[in-house]
Parts: sequence; structure tokens; C-alpha cells
Amino acid sequence: MGREALAESMIPVIGRLYRENNVVTSIHGRSLINKSTMNILKAHRFARRISKDELLLEETSPLLNTLAQLQLGSAAIDIARLNQKFKEEGNGATLEEFLRVELDGIVGKHGGDDRTSTDVVLYGFGRIGRLLARLLIEGAGGGHGLRLRAIVVRRGSDNDLSKRASLLRRDSVHGSFAGTIRINEEANTITANGVQVQVIYSDNPATIDYTAYGITNALVVDNTGHWRDAEGLSQHLQSKGVARVLLTAPGEGLLKNIVHGINHGTIKDSDQIVSAASCTTNAITPVLKAINDRFGVIHGHVETVHSFTNDQNLIDNFHKGARRGRSAALNMVITETGAAKAVAKALPELLGKLTGSAIRVPTPDVSLAILNLSLENGTTKDEVNNHLREMSLHSDLREQIDYIDSPEVVSTDFVGSRRTGIVDGLATVSTDKNLILYVWYDNEFGYSCQVVRVMKEMAGVNRPFFPATDVVREAMSVLAAVGST
Repeated sequence: MGREALAESMIPVIGRLYRENNVVTSIHGRSLINKSTMNILKAHRFARRISKDELLLEETSPLLNTLAQLQLGSAAIDIARLNQKFKEEGNGATLEEFLRVELDGIVGKHGGDDRTSTDVVLYGFGRIGRLLARLLIEGAGGGHGLRLRAIVVRRGSDNDLSKRASLLRRDSVHGSFAGTIRINEEANTITANGVQVQVIYSDNPATIDYTAYGITNALVVDNTGHWRDAEGLSQHLQSKGVARVLLTAPGEGLLKNIVHGINHGTIKDSDQIVSAASCTTNAITPVLKAINDRFGVIHGHVETVHSFTNDQNLIDNFHKGARRGRSAALNMVITETGAAKAVAKALPELLGKLTGSAIRVPTPDVSLAILNLSLENGTTKDEVNNHLREMSLHSDLREQIDYIDSPEVVSTDFVGSRRTGIVDGLATVSTDKNLILYVWYDNEFGYSCQVVRVMKEMAGVNRPFFPATDVVREAMSVLAAVGST
């Protein structure tokens, strides 16, 4: 069977695993749900940039078919890593024997899901709000986990609902919504891929009765940026039906600023209000941790080349901020960034070691952080790149750090990246204890993926992830020994 035919045959298997078993399949963190034949082929080919070898459909196709026969419970499964683990640690076992041991906790669960459901309200529906909606709707299979129940906005016009739906349906940067969207003017609802979302019009976060819409113990995600401290955000907790609040901006005061992969383990059940920090903080903190843990960071400077944002003017006009009144579409604009200082809130060992500045540039999305670091221990370009590449593959930061060494990539190549920071290996400069790293990041979508990860952590609704590390080595040895007797 040809490669295209194999990829086509995988699509219904991927769909059944998702719909019937609530299993999300991916290749090195890139979801395969609702992907075309060509996208599946590209994902297999892209794997060679990560693991050096192209992923073979002749290996992943039978793996998927075997997964579909095991009647699995809910899980997230990286078939590239699972396939690699089978080749390295199978020890003579058959594919089915290996998978039964590796996935022991979910085999035969028939789509069973021990997770509870958490109602989610998006307070604000701008760039981040709409991307969060897309991600939540995409992950709604099985009916467990995070359930998008409502969005709260101020009414902007008589046809506000249709305009909100249209902005969800079409996006100039991220493309069209993958699926169908319907509106009900009478009920003020938007239904996207079968997920019904209540649109609530309000300009006061403290007076909404969410329980009137059947929403209880909700996680409210405030993506307006209007309130940044506990006092302002606590207004949400005064509304009926709200249990916790997540801010999609750097938090002020004593609010915990969470960068998933770094300090998400510090979230406690008693934390009613949490911040997901900023897009830049999320992009650079995992890379800085990887470097600091291995080589030690004495001090450094972060220069952010950042796409313009909605708070800048399209043409020259009055703006209360310095320089931001000048046309965003025509100028590079020097501005401030708190990302360097904010890193220390998630990674205290770098407190006082970083400075930062930013340049806003005339692009709509994808930014670049340049990390100029002085290290405790000398190193080389190859050593640094190999370390970061390994971190992107095999560490606890593999959801956050990506690595690429293509000589042709530019910013638009990273639109839609689900990793928060992509190290450009060819641009790395290392001279003993001086190191310069270039880190790309989709400051909209990559950040939104981090926000969803924090939401899952707050709600306790993470799917079990496979392959788990070091689970099957001993068991496979036993199987191999049994098979030889």
C-alpha cells in the first residue's frame, strides 16, 4: 500500500479512537485529530527534524490499528514516541504484547474516563478568548474534562451575536474554524461542532448568575486584561456559580504566575485566582530553565521582537503609552516588557539575573526572543543545541520546548505551533561562557495552548499520557523470557 493510501486509512482509525475511546493521538506533540491525509504525511515527515529519522507509516499504521483493538480508556498517546519505545524496548515481544503492558492502566476500559467535568467561562472574546474557544471545542470529545459553557462580552451592536460567531469562524492569521458554527438569536447561543456556548452580555463581573444557565463551580478565564490583581479579579468570585479564576496576563501583587511545565505543581486547591503569566514569559522560561540547569546562568538580557498587538494604533494617534501611538503597521516600536522580571516569579533561581526590552514590529503574529546569556560553565554551539533538542524530545518540558535547525524557516512557519518556544538551532551563537539563543513563539496560539494546560491543572482533568517513561523495560524482559520458554 502506498504512503498516501496508508495515511488515508489512518484517518478513520484516529477518529474512532477519539470519538469512541476519548483517545487523543499525536506525533511528537502534534495532534492528529481532524487532520487531512497531507497533514498526516507532513507530521510523519516532520518527525525527522526531531528524531533524525522520518517516521514510517508502515510502522504507525499497524500501531494505530492495534490501539483500536484494545478498547482503550481515555488517554493522550504520542504514537511517534510509542513506536520508538517499542523498537528500543520491545525485547522481542509482539506489538500487541508491548502495548498491553505499556497501556496497562487503560486497556479494556472501553472509553472509560475517571475525570470529572469542569464548566469553563471565557470572560472576554478577543484574540486569546477565541483561540481558547477553538482549543476547548477541539478537545470536547468524550464529554469529560474542560467544558466550554459560556462567553461573557459587552454588547457591541444589534447583530453582536452573528459578529462574534463570524470572528470565531474566520481568522486572518489562524485560518477558518475546523467545523460548523450555528447561532440561535433567541437563546443567545453559539453552537460549534455540537458544543453549545451561552453568550452572556454584561459589563460587571460580580453580578452574573451563571447558575441560571446551569453553570456551576465554573473556572472563569479572564482574558480582558482589565484586572491584574487579586482585588480586581476577585469580583468574578462574587458571581453565582464561579469557583476559580484564571488570568491570561501577568498577575500583579501576590498572585501566582504559572508557566506550565515549570511551576504548575505549585497550584493548590485553595488557590482561587491564578495567572498564566505572559506569552513571552511562557516562551522563554522553559528554555532558560533548561540552560540554567545544565550550564548555570550568571546574568542575561532578553530582547523580544514582538508582533504588534491590539493596544497599539493602526495609524498615528493619541495613546497614553510611550511610542505606542505611532502606527503599528508602519513602524518598529521600542517598548517595555516585564517578561524578564516575570521569569523569576516562575523560576526564582533567576531572580535579579535578567533584564529585558521589546521591539514591536509590523507582523500580526509570531514573535522572537533573543536570549543573550552569561554562563557559569563554558560550552559549545553543538553541545547547547544537542541539549535543547533532547529536552524537546525526552524531558518534562517537551510540551513547551521545540527545536528546529532548518535554514529556510521564517516567522510565519510557526503560526499555530502548540509549543511555547521553538529554539532556532542554526542561529545559536556560543563562545565559551557567552551564549545567544533565538527562540520563536506563536504569541497567540502557543500561549493559548499553555493557558489550556494550566486550566487542566487547576481543574484536575489531564488525560493520562503515554508512553510513560521507564514503564515497560522490566515487563518486556519478562514477556521476552516467557516467549522463549
